[in-house]
Amino acid sequence: MGLTKLDRRNRIRRRIRKIINGTSSQPRMSVYRSNKEIYAQLIDDLTGKTIAAASSRDKEVLDVKSTKIELAASVGKRIGAIATKAGITEVKFDRGGYLYHGRVKALADGAREGGLKF
Repeated sequence: MGLTKLDRRNRIRRRIRKIINGTSSQPRMSVYRSNKEIYAQLIDDLTGKTIAAASSRDKEVLDVKSTKIELAASVGKRIGAIATKAGITEVKFDRGGYLYHGRVKALADGAREGGLKF
């Protein structure tokens, strides 16, 4: 029997998380994508704390009516701005088992425009 989409994503996610660990100086940028929304967090894995978060549900992002890819790019810019304000310039990108394609790629490009390096 083949794997379901969710099982496949979780398997890829576990494989990525074995390699990527975030620290306070270089946190892990985790991406979660639902059918309608997209979320990004900067996580320090050593302490288990979320340093910063942004999503397409934020008021600053919701004011602009656009496509899901454009919303993802604006979420990326927002998380980049929040991170630079907190003094973070480099992150490790955790795509969460999703393909680096479409909304996940747009979020990553937006974060690079916002000032993050990964």
